[in-house]
Amino acid sequence: MFRRILIANRGEVAVRLARAARELGVSPVGVVSEADRDASWISVFDDVVGIGPAAATQSYLRMDRLVQAARQTGCTALHPGWGFLAESPRFARLVRQHGIAFCGPDAGLMELLGTKSPAKRAMAEVGLPVIPGSDGPLADADAAAACAREVGFPVILKADSGGGGRGMRLCHDEAEVREAFATATAEARAAFGSGAIYLERYLTGGRHIEVQVLCDDWGAGVHLGERECSVQRKHQKLIEESPSPALDDDARAELGERALLAALGLGYTGAGTIEFMRAPDGALFFLEMNTRLQVEHPVSELVSGVDIAARQIEVAAHRRLGLAQSDIQLEGHAIECRINAEDPSDGFRPTPGTLEALLIPTDRGPGRVRVDTHLVAGDTISPHYDSLIAKVIVHGATRAEAIETMRATLGAADVRGVSTTIPLHLAVLDSKEFCSGNYDTGSIPGWKEDA
Repeated sequence: MFRRILIANRGEVAVRLARAARELGVSPVGVVSEADRDASWISVFDDVVGIGPAAATQSYLRMDRLVQAARQTGCTALHPGWGFLAESPRFARLVRQHGIAFCGPDAGLMELLGTKSPAKRAMAEVGLPVIPGSDGPLADADAAAACAREVGFPVILKADSGGGGRGMRLCHDEAEVREAFATATAEARAAFGSGAIYLERYLTGGRHIEVQVLCDDWGAGVHLGERECSVQRKHQKLIEESPSPALDDDARAELGERALLAALGLGYTGAGTIEFMRAPDGALFFLEMNTRLQVEHPVSELVSGVDIAARQIEVAAHRRLGLAQSDIQLEGHAIECRINAEDPSDGFRPTPGTLEALLIPTDRGPGRVRVDTHLVAGDTISPHYDSLIAKVIVHGATRAEAIETMRATLGAADVRGVSTTIPLHLAVLDSKEFCSGNYDTGSIPGWKEDA
C-alpha cells in the first residue's frame, strides 16, 4: 500500500478521500488555491501544498502544479476525486509518466469512454443496447435534421466530449433542431474545447438509472447494484436513491450483471459507473460511463456496506479486490440529497456567503443518517467553486423508512447565512410522485420552477 497519497481536489471531495486514505493507513496530502488556504477543511491533511490563484484554471486544473505537488511531498499515488481533472486521460498519463499511481482506469479507456460516440460503439460491441441516434458527431445542422427525421422526434443534441447538461438541447421538430444546433455547438466548444455534437432519440418519460462497478487489475469485478438518478434539473442530478423503485428483483439482477460484464469486457479497472436510460416500456439503453468516483457513491456504500473510495485506492495499489458477486448483499434503501448554496425559488441562483449555522442532525427518523461535508458554521462558501454545502445520505430498512428519515432530518436542519436547496428537497420528499416511485427525468416531483 502507498505511504502518502495526493488528493488533487478540494472541499467535500478532498475530505471524503482523506478519510478513506487514513482508514487504509495512508497519509493524505492536500492541495489548495489561494482562495482555500485558510479553509477549515484543510486540517484533514498531513501536508498541504499551495498550487495557485483562486481561479480553477490557475490552480486545481493545473496538471503540472499537481504533479509537482505530489513529487515534492513524496506521494506515490494521486487521487483526482470527481470534477476538475478526474476524467482527463492527459492528466492520468502525465501522473503515471512521473511514476505516480493514478487512482482511475487506464488513460486509453478514459479517452474511449470520455467521448460519447466511441463509447456507445464500444458498449454495443460488449453487448449493451444503445439509444438510436447518429453514428458519431454530426457535420452540420442539415445532417442533424436528416438524422432526426430518421430517428423520430423528440430528439436530443449532446456534446460528444462532455456532460453535466452543457451542450444539450431537446428538440421536438426539425426547426428546433436547426435552431439549436449552432447554440449547442458553441456551448460545447466553450465548455469542453470541442464543438462536436451528436444526436439521440429522446425517451419521453425516461428514467436515469446507473450501475456502480468495481474491478481490479486481475480480471475480477463486482457491481454494487443500481442508483436511480431521475430527479434532475437541466440534466443535473438533485436526488439519488438505491435501489431504483422502477426495477423488480429480476430486472435489477440482470442489469447489474450486464453492466459488470461490459466493464470487464472492456478491461476496466477501479470504480466506475455505467449509466442507462429506461424507456417507459422497461427497455434499458446505455447512456454513458463515468470513469471516476461519483458524487452519489455514498448511496451505494450504504446499501452494500462496501467503502468504494477505499477500494478504489487499493485497486490503484494493484491489490486484488477480494470480493465475489456472491459476497455483495444489498440491504435496505438509501437516499442522497445534495444541499447546495442556491436559491431554488430564484432560478437556482448561487448564494455564496458565510454560514451562520450548519447543523444537520443524525438522530431523526427511524433510519441511519450520514452527512458528508467539509464545512462548519463560520465557514465561507466561495463564489469560485461548486456551491455544495453537504450531502445528506440516509439508509432505512425500506424505501418508506428512508424517505421518513430524510424528511425528518432535513426538516430539523439548521442552515443559516445563505439560501439552500433544502426547501426543494422537502417538496420532492412530500410529493405524491416521489413517494409512489412513479417519477421520471421530465420534471422535478413536487416542484414547479418559474419559467
